[in-house]
Amino acid sequence: MSLERAVRAKIASKRDPLQDKEAQEWVETILGRKFPAGVAYEDYLRDGVVLCELINKIKPGSVNKINTSGGDFKMMENINKFQAACKAYGVSDLDVFQTVDLWEKKDIAMVTTTLFALGRETYRHPEFTGPSLGPKPSEECKREFSDDVLNAGQSIIGLQAGSNKGATQAGQNMGASRKILLGK
Repeated sequence: MSLERAVRAKIASKRDPLQDKEAQEWVETILGRKFPAGVAYEDYLRDGVVLCELINKIKPGSVNKINTSGGDFKMMENINKFQAACKAYGVSDLDVFQTVDLWEKKDIAMVTTTLFALGRETYRHPEFTGPSLGPKPSEECKREFSDDVLNAGQSIIGLQAGSNKGATQAGQNMGASRKILLGK
């Protein structure tokens, strides 16, 4: 097997049809319409129009002009606009797919990962009233301690430091002891 085929097989193995279906259902819910029957998930998303409509439903005005015609370059521009809008919304750069991942269908699993990251980010935006996708992200739990409490902690040795109470080197004789034979 060639290296290229091995890489493609590895990328394809990351793809989870259940996650694709869950992401598709979430997009359909947000947009208020179903994907056309007989059209594959990645094919329907490929031109970026649906993705731009999705981000505009989540945060109105994110993509000001969606290209519906004009060739491949214009369709790829839609994908780039969606990616920029996701990053502006708060999705991490690491969670945003590359344009070729969708356009050339190189890594559809990463496209689904981006949709899940966008769905999780909606939890952090109370202005969005629609459903979210994926688990709720953790929130910071900042604590404030008084100076008295902080000073009291200075004299305590934490358990992570361990303890040497009662420690000796007795019994440190590992294995058999050395036997010295004296010659006659």
